[in-house]
Amino acid sequence: MPKRTILERLEETKAILDGHFLLSSGLHSNRYIQCAKLLQHPIHATWCGEHLADILPDEEIDVVVSPAIGGIIIGHEVARALDVRHIFVEKVDGTPTLRRGFHIFEGDNAVVVEDVITTGKSTNEVIDVIRKAGGRVVCACAIVNRGGGEKLDVPFVALTELNIEVFEPEHCPMCLEGMPFVKPGSRE
Repeated sequence: MPKRTILERLEETKAILDGHFLLSSGLHSNRYIQCAKLLQHPIHATWCGEHLADILPDEEIDVVVSPAIGGIIIGHEVARALDVRHIFVEKVDGTPTLRRGFHIFEGDNAVVVEDVITTGKSTNEVIDVIRKAGGRVVCACAIVNRGGGEKLDVPFVALTELNIEVFEPEHCPMCLEGMPFVKPGSRE
């Protein structure tokens, strides 16, 4: 099988969408990265997890932590590549929380794994949960960085960076044209 880049894999699985999108941040965009379309294929999920694990800082890692729902599959694959446990943070009444018996232990070295990072909001929420539980965030990573990686106070790496325009709703050219939007994200 020929070697494929992450961009080729995203294109092959039709994970890069064009249209009018309402992002979880409230911003609008004419492109959306739907990593679920990529990660539905185990061969791509495993490849991404192994390649993310390879570019992480060379530090001991005890746990991989992801935000639900977008980060769960890729977080699991990174944890598999590192041979460590994987847990995820989900919202309860709007508050990011560890549930299902998941714990961060005092002194755990953690990596936060996302599928796509746009504003950094979900990643920062996970970082806060880890720190409040007594863990240390070694690094954050994502398959795709849409610019939010620069807004984190921890080291950050990604398999690729895509500069996709975002718009405030009142300045969105698609809204001004009357084009209806789609909200593909998982966060309400």
